[in-house]
Amino acid sequence: MLDAALRQVIDPPLNAAGRRIAALGVPANAITLGGFALGLAAVPLLAFDYYLAALALILLNRFGDGLDGAVARQTRLTDFGGYLDIVCDFIFYAGVVFGFALADAGNAVAAAFLVFSFMGTGATFLAHAILAERHGITTDLRGHKSLYYLGGLTEGTETILAFVLMCLLPTHFTTIAVIFGLLCWLTTAARIYAAWITFGRTR
Repeated sequence: MLDAALRQVIDPPLNAAGRRIAALGVPANAITLGGFALGLAAVPLLAFDYYLAALALILLNRFGDGLDGAVARQTRLTDFGGYLDIVCDFIFYAGVVFGFALADAGNAVAAAFLVFSFMGTGATFLAHAILAERHGITTDLRGHKSLYYLGGLTEGTETILAFVLMCLLPTHFTTIAVIFGLLCWLTTAARIYAAWITFGRTR
């Protein structure tokens, strides 16, 4: 929901940094993988209750996620780069939730529910992107992307805000996870409806 508005704020400085990094010859995929490694390093920190340190790595991961696209736009957007970016994002999101489950067995059910909810948003996002490509539907609302980005109530920005709250208020993880999971299902339902409107009446 907030991604499109946020892009207008963060894209100019990210693109400026992307130009400098691209000039150094650093490939976008290296930034994607480096950010992914930082994100996964947050999982053991969460497991051992180092929530603020984990939060720092989570935010660095998100910075890397924005920076890799900025670098790619200065060189060349590739299908594999887009593929790698989205795969790393989905694994990272689930990894953070897994870290909270490791931290406290009492978080396990809420964590499982949230990962279950992520499957709904992830599946509807990717399935829509596949059909949008087949029908030649594109959008630059969230910047120039390798995949069609279908919006929703719970996009990347909202997910990170939820993670920030979880790290700052770890004793309230269950409440935050359940509320955010329910919002994910609203997003899933809205995306299915959007797909029906877009593709359900075409042959």
